[in-house]
Amino acid sequence: MRRLGPVLTAGALAAAGLLTVSAAAPPPAAPPVRQPAAVARPAAATDWSVAMIDSTTARFTPSTIGGWSYPVGLYLYGQYLTYRRTHEPRYLAYIQAYVDRFVRTDGTIDQNFNSLDSMQAGRLLVILHHETGQDRYRIAAKKIRDRLNSYPRTSDGGFWHADTSSRAHQLWSDGVYMVNPFLVEYGKEFGDSAYAHDEAAKQLAVYGRHLQVSNGLLRHAYDESKTVSWADPETGLAPERWCRAVGWYSMAIVNVLDALPARHPGRHRLVGILRQLAAGLERYQDPATGRWFQVIDQGGRSDNWTETSCSSMFTYALSRGAQQGYIDAHYRSVARRGYEGVLARISIGPDGRTDLTDISIGTNVGDYDFYIARPRETNDFHGLGAFLIMNEQLRTDGPVPRQQ
Repeated sequence: MRRLGPVLTAGALAAAGLLTVSAAAPPPAAPPVRQPAAVARPAAATDWSVAMIDSTTARFTPSTIGGWSYPVGLYLYGQYLTYRRTHEPRYLAYIQAYVDRFVRTDGTIDQNFNSLDSMQAGRLLVILHHETGQDRYRIAAKKIRDRLNSYPRTSDGGFWHADTSSRAHQLWSDGVYMVNPFLVEYGKEFGDSAYAHDEAAKQLAVYGRHLQVSNGLLRHAYDESKTVSWADPETGLAPERWCRAVGWYSMAIVNVLDALPARHPGRHRLVGILRQLAAGLERYQDPATGRWFQVIDQGGRSDNWTETSCSSMFTYALSRGAQQGYIDAHYRSVARRGYEGVLARISIGPDGRTDLTDISIGTNVGDYDFYIARPRETNDFHGLGAFLIMNEQLRTDGPVPRQQ
């Protein structure tokens, strides 16, 4: 293991402005509840982020956690957010040991970056450059930035989901999270913010223009050629609003708004998209659980089910969006109901480790029956990463009591 650079304090990190996706300060506390004098204070709540990371790093070493991929990258990004709060050195050392499997000492990395999915873990490169100062991480990250110069686009400038024949001309809601948070963080770390802000705002606007529909939600995907099997021959849209695809978009738009200057010309359009999306999410939140359904707007169907990763994503986005003033403050209560619902899906198993349930596995574009039939996993990295991002935003703002 290479020696890490000095651990920065939370205040120094905030001043440096590397990250734009997590709260710079805890969200406003809920009004205190007056307890009768005879009632004892409850025991300290479990720190679910720490418990989840300790469980996951006990299950996997940096060598066995998986290859270069967006689910692992998402999880390790959540681990980094927890490191920022706890300053536990082994959390950062674990991330570096994972990344060093792929990045050589001269900065070369054996990735072609021919898909947006392959770019998401690039956030870890920016983080490690910021933490250690080692130039190899800048060199590796620049390969992603340079790839965008030649990356294929739709006629109005949206990045294709992948540079392959099976994904040609397609925009997937998932894709905006895979590249744009990396892009604005890269721009801030390496002095390329003018391009990064313009490109990220453009991508979210192009995707939103094609994918957002009248109820505020987004379809999973759009095919400009209108030839792929799932595309409507008139609109090019996929048939359903799959929850995690919308979850990726919701987190990405908040992340980019956090980075954009107040006077950026693309800001107003993105705030409008987020406000419509927030209204749709509030409308379709399951009143019984506080979570959201696998096919978001079909919650009345008996075979539909509430999915944990997207519920974490929406909870994060609504909380952060309300905290930052992008959406109305009442969405903080919507987020807190979501938080309570997600916390109902995590527990400590017989082995003393955390288990997070009802996480949809990775998913292609399909119809209602396709999404509903997707296997539900426990401790899938899509869910673990989304949970950590959510929990670091909301952990100091506990769940709302259920209304009687």
